Parts: sequence; structure tokens; C-alpha cells
Amino acid sequence: MRTVPIWATVLAAFALTAAAAPMTKINILVKNQVGKPVDRASVVVRFVEGHSVIKLGKAVRTTYEMKTNEEGEVQIPSIPQGKIRIQVIAKGYQTFGEIFDITDEEKTVNIALNPPQQQYSAH
Repeated sequence: MRTVPIWATVLAAFALTAAAAPMTKINILVKNQVGKPVDRASVVVRFVEGHSVIKLGKAVRTTYEMKTNEEGEVQIPSIPQGKIRIQVIAKGYQTFGEIFDITDEEKTVNIALNPPQQQYSAH
């Protein structure tokens, strides 16, 4: 009778666990405070923590940097489920940044940008 080395068993178990890591597709809609789409806004989506970020021995992409289209929309194809940080930067608006806990296979995130705040001087 032939025995299987323990490292082979551990490697096989790891591969099965990593392959089962749930992924999500995210649709982000960026609008201003009155509901008008904000086009050409820079959107950064970064996986923060949660499920494994290795899938079948390959690293999974965990950061996306994109620009919104004319409808204020960005589609992130595949990122691990868990906590993700979404940051939006657009000319003429306050920078938006927030962490979301994503547990769905597909999720739409609506973001409303605010106008810039007034700046004050001590002089």
C-alpha cells in the first residue's frame, strides 16, 4: 500500500479552499447631489480584507483603477467578496472614500458626490 505525503494532502486541501473563494462583480454609479451622472470621475476599488485572494495557485486581481463613462458608471468584473475600499475623485467635487462589506455575487453601489467645501483662511 502506498501512502500520500502529508504536504500533498495539505496542498490539495488548499487548492480546493482557494478555488471556492467567492468572487463578486461590482457596478458603481457615480452621480452628483442632484442625481446627474458624473463622467470621467476616477474610481479606485481595492480589496481590503475577507476571503482568500488566491485562486488555483494564481493571485487574483485585487485593485482596479478606472474612469466613469457618460452615465457615471464603472463595472468591476471580478474581485474577492469581503471588505473593499471605493475611492472616487472628480474635478469640482469632494473626494469620496468608504469601505463596503460586499457579500453578494453581484452588487450595485450608488455614490453621490458633494460639491467642494468652502476654504477658510486665518488672515
